[in-house]
Amino acid sequence: MSNKEVKAALKSAREAIRNKEYKEALKHCKAVLKQEKNNYNAWVFIGLAAAELEQPDQAKGAYKKAIELEPNQLLAWQGLANLYEKPNQTDVKGDLADVYQKLLELYESGDKQKWYDVCNKLVDLYHQEKKYLEVAETWQKLIQMKQEEGAEKAELHQLWKKMIQLLKDSTQTQNNMTEQSLLTAFEHAVNSADPVPGEDHQNLYKDFIQCLSKFPHESARLQKACNDMMALYPSASYPLEVLCLHFVQSAGTLSEEALQYISKLLEMDASSGPGIIGFGVKCLQENKYKEAIESLTEGLQKTSQCPAAWHYLAEAQMKIHKHRDAVLSCNQALEALGTPEGPSLRWKNLILRLKAEALIKIADADAAEEAIKSLEQIVDASSDPVAVAIRGQAYLNKGLLDQASKISQELLLSHPDLAESHALDGFIHYSQKNYEQAERSFLNAIERRAETAEYHQYLGLTYWFMSDETKKDKGKALTQFLKAAKLDSYLGSVFYYLGNYYRDVAGDKSRARGCYKKAFELDGTDEESGRAAVDLSVELGDMGVALSILNEVTQKASFGTAKWAWLHRGLYYLRTDQPSKAVADLQAALRADPKDSNCWESLGEAYLSRGSYATALKSFRKASELNPSLVYSIYRAAAIEQILGKYESAIATYKEILKKTEDYVPALKG
Repeated sequence: MSNKEVKAALKSAREAIRNKEYKEALKHCKAVLKQEKNNYNAWVFIGLAAAELEQPDQAKGAYKKAIELEPNQLLAWQGLANLYEKPNQTDVKGDLADVYQKLLELYESGDKQKWYDVCNKLVDLYHQEKKYLEVAETWQKLIQMKQEEGAEKAELHQLWKKMIQLLKDSTQTQNNMTEQSLLTAFEHAVNSADPVPGEDHQNLYKDFIQCLSKFPHESARLQKACNDMMALYPSASYPLEVLCLHFVQSAGTLSEEALQYISKLLEMDASSGPGIIGFGVKCLQENKYKEAIESLTEGLQKTSQCPAAWHYLAEAQMKIHKHRDAVLSCNQALEALGTPEGPSLRWKNLILRLKAEALIKIADADAAEEAIKSLEQIVDASSDPVAVAIRGQAYLNKGLLDQASKISQELLLSHPDLAESHALDGFIHYSQKNYEQAERSFLNAIERRAETAEYHQYLGLTYWFMSDETKKDKGKALTQFLKAAKLDSYLGSVFYYLGNYYRDVAGDKSRARGCYKKAFELDGTDEESGRAAVDLSVELGDMGVALSILNEVTQKASFGTAKWAWLHRGLYYLRTDQPSKAVADLQAALRADPKDSNCWESLGEAYLSRGSYATALKSFRKASELNPSLVYSIYRAAAIEQILGKYESAIATYKEILKKTEDYVPALKG
């Protein structure tokens, strides 16, 4: 076949393709290749025809042969791109990206519009594959080309905005280069917007700041962006809110600058969640724990997705010994944290350790088990001696003395200067009533950290139980209790022990009553302190104080609880001739403990005082059923039967009493 015939055959092949006669085209091309096996156009036409005949492998082979022959010719690359773009082509995205890259190279010095078209296709392909770094690099190259062409500011602005859209999901990948590309796109978009100020520009700034807030290491950039936005939009609270949360999440003491931002935000919007949270953290720093709890609780109702704020709330609750509340706040913090990485992981460890500390203070076996589970979730917990000491206390609370002792001994060897090492040893000895060893351990703990109230309290308790001498020695138990109370004015239990000292050792009922009252005010669940305060108030003739405590408890009490308070107040009403009120309170006491025979007896008296003989009779009978030795209840039942005219039954009951107690005068009279 001559050169002329080759040209004619290729022309025929082109015509056949135009007429969709693809098999015919293949014949012409094969004829050419018999003559010229390296004919570029023949291979390209074979690729085209085979592709249309649904023969992708043949098409691909043909295009690749053509590319091999002429690597810098466009036709084969274009054909290969068209082939890979077909819907039936799977697993070729990587190859297609390589083809697009080559086409960009070939178009760069020529057809700019085709270069832009291919560039868009390549970026879409990378985006589908979540290859954000490649998206960023390719799109930046497109913007650079546009800039070199002298594109208008408005067009470039739209291109930067498109880049933001393309990269907005990349924040999860944690690739520093992609992250920087996204932030650069935001900066260019913000600076190229028009008009400024304007609604679109303001929303763009918001998005930029929100994006920056996801990167803890971009603190300086975030502050600059917030300050720039505040300068342009002085009435917008958003940048201040982001800054406040950023300072709260940064962990550590709030700086003077941070406090100024918080103050400015609250001046602008007193109901701002982040502002109220910031104020709460400030209160915590100033040891104003109740105000901190109030503000943080209010702020978190408005802005709940702030793990650090939940942690600070738990910290404040721990300071006033609301341990169960602290556990709930730690759980909220962990929920808000989600799946932490990087700096958030440090927050997770802090929260889990605080939760374990709170659970230890609850001091029951279930809480101890949960504390151990929390500690197991801490990354590298075994290298944190304080976390190890908490684990030791958890074992002790579960009654696993051997495990607790093993941890204690290891800590004393590895961390002899750590207060927690000696305190754990003290708790173990104290639980075993080894008071001399406990004294030594608590003194060692205090030597290393004298400001911990709990150590002084336990040293005081050690002296209290060690001997009568140390119990009564003012320089021993009392001194340690007073130090603990001075160091921690929220520690309710130490005021209870001070009450015990003043009542049982010093014989100062008035001071003892004050201590019990304080203990009960700090911990409304401490029944022993409440009961002691009421009993001493009655002894001191101060029924006003007794009633105020009883009224407070009964108002807060849920159904079937606070028996002691209902009983005390019921007996008071009985003594002061208020039988209807006495009946109501004694019934409430019985709902908490239906098997209290003495309470049934008192209820019988209240019904009798009210003139309700039938119900009084039932109450006295119930009392004697529960406790047959209650002769008074049996006698009262007989007396009521006598009043009701049931003489035979009354006589039988009197005789029954006299069988047991021959000289019981009321029965003889009856």
